Amino acid sequence: MGTLGSQVMCDNIPGLVNRQRQLCRQHPAMMRTVSEGMKDWITECQHQFEHHRWNCNTLNRDHSLFGRVLLKSSREAAFVYAISSAGVVYTVTRACSQGELASCSCDPNKKGTSSDKKGKFDWGGCSDHIDYGIHFAQAFVDARERKERDARALMNLHNNRAGRKAVKRFLKLECKCHGVSGSCTVRTCWLAMADFRKTGDYLRSKYNGAVQVVMNQYGTGFTAAFRKFKRPTKNDLVYFENSPDYCIRDREAGSLGTAGRVCNRTSRGADSCEVMCCGRGYDTTRVTRMTKCECKFQWCCAVHCKDCQETIDVHTCKAQKNIGWSDPT
Repeated sequence: MGTLGSQVMCDNIPGLVNRQRQLCRQHPAMMRTVSEGMKDWITECQHQFEHHRWNCNTLNRDHSLFGRVLLKSSREAAFVYAISSAGVVYTVTRACSQGELASCSCDPNKKGTSSDKKGKFDWGGCSDHIDYGIHFAQAFVDARERKERDARALMNLHNNRAGRKAVKRFLKLECKCHGVSGSCTVRTCWLAMADFRKTGDYLRSKYNGAVQVVMNQYGTGFTAAFRKFKRPTKNDLVYFENSPDYCIRDREAGSLGTAGRVCNRTSRGADSCEVMCCGRGYDTTRVTRMTKCECKFQWCCAVHCKDCQETIDVHTCKAQKNIGWSDPT
C-alpha cells in the first residue's frame, strides 16, 4: 500500500488520536495485522464471559466496539482494556515471527548459548520477539491515555500494562534434542508465546480479583478504596466504579440486558436461570437438533459416527415487561 493509500486508510479509522494516526501511517501493514487480530481477542473475551450476564458483547454500529460499557470505570472496562492491549502484543509478535511484517522478525537477541535448570543449550529456531510487540502496543494503545492524563487515563494505562505483562508471563522455552538415538547431547531452544487462551484465563482471574481504587492525594497513582483491600500491583486490574447488574437494557450503562439469553435450569452458578434472568423467569422451547453419535475408531486412522437426532429443552430469559432502553430521553 502506498503512502496515499495508508493515509486514507488511517484517516478513516474512527476514534484515533493524532499520535495513533501517525503510527498508523508509518506502519500500515502492522495496522492491518492488528485489525485482523481483533477478532481473536474479542473471541477470547466472549469465551471468558460466555456464561455471565455481561458477555463481552460488541456493538457493530459503535466505533468503540464495546459501546458505552467502556464509559464506566468498571472492572469490565478494566478487563476490556487489558485483553485488548494483550491482543495487540500477541498479534504483532506472532506476525513478526511468521515473517508477515517487513519491520520485524524473530528476536535478534537470542543468539549464542545459554542455560536453564537442565543445562546448557544453543539458541536456535525463531524466538518470538515479544519485546517488539510490547513496544508497539505500548506506543499505539497508550497514545490516547497519554494525551489525557486524568484519573481514568491512569486507570487505562495501568490495565493496558497489566495486559501486556500477561502475554510475556507465559513465554515458554521450547527445545529440540540432537544426538545419537535421540539423546540430548545438544539442545537447540527458542522462546515461544503460549496459546492466547492462557493469557485470557490469567486476565479472567485478575478480573475476579480486581482492586477497586481511588486516586492518591498527589493525583499520581492509586490506593485501595477500602482498607481491607490490598494495594494493587502492576499485574492487578484496577477500577473506580462498581459495575451495573447488566440485567436490563440500559443505554447509559452500555448494558444489553439478559432477555433472550440462554440459561441453565439445573446450574447453581452464574449461568443458572435464577442468576442469569435476574428473577424474571424463563421460557422453555423444545428444540430438535442433529448430533454425532455411536462414534467408532476404525484402524487406521479414522473415526466414523452416525448422525442422530435428539430433542432438548432450551431455556431463555424472559424480558422485563414494558421495558425498552431504560433511558428516559
